[in-house]
Amino acid sequence: MSAIVCPRCYKDKSLCICDMIAPVPTKHHVLILQHPQEPDKELGSARIANLALENSTLKVGLSWPNLSKALGRPAVHANWGVLYLGAKSEHAGRASLTETPLEGIVVLDGTWAQAKTMWWRNAWLLKLKRLILNPSRRSLYGKLRKEPRRECLSTIESVAEALQRLGEDPSVPDALRGHFSSLLRRYESRQEAPRN
Repeated sequence: MSAIVCPRCYKDKSLCICDMIAPVPTKHHVLILQHPQEPDKELGSARIANLALENSTLKVGLSWPNLSKALGRPAVHANWGVLYLGAKSEHAGRASLTETPLEGIVVLDGTWAQAKTMWWRNAWLLKLKRLILNPSRRSLYGKLRKEPRRECLSTIESVAEALQRLGEDPSVPDALRGHFSSLLRRYESRQEAPRN
């Protein structure tokens, strides 16, 4: 018997939290570029972030000719930042989220290998301000998903952290983290439920 999937969040009904999501406005636009083979359908958070933010766009693919094509409207590269993939040793000289006025941010969603592929296939990302996150907290994933580095966050947590640093109302990152926490609680409950 096949699982029932929510047509809005694309998750199994047992994991759907759509009834909890009320989209919130933000000053900054969030463009999420998702790798088409992003494997984590259960714990993936990009679609939830997109549903929770009025001022956001989610595109699935590997490459786009430029920011405007990815966004679906005209955009100036200099007014946008991209959450940069890199080690702490590479942070020197990169833009700080607190001192960089931006129209929006671009976030790559996928495994680390998939995100690196997208980074190199979209040369226009190099024209954006590179934004480095030094997370203020550890990922809510905990033991549910192994991350390659301690400072790694889920997509929705990365968006929450970035928007917080960009000066959005604190209710915005709090809402994003709350939605992700709800998803993880549903996932854990399902794992603990007895199987027939």
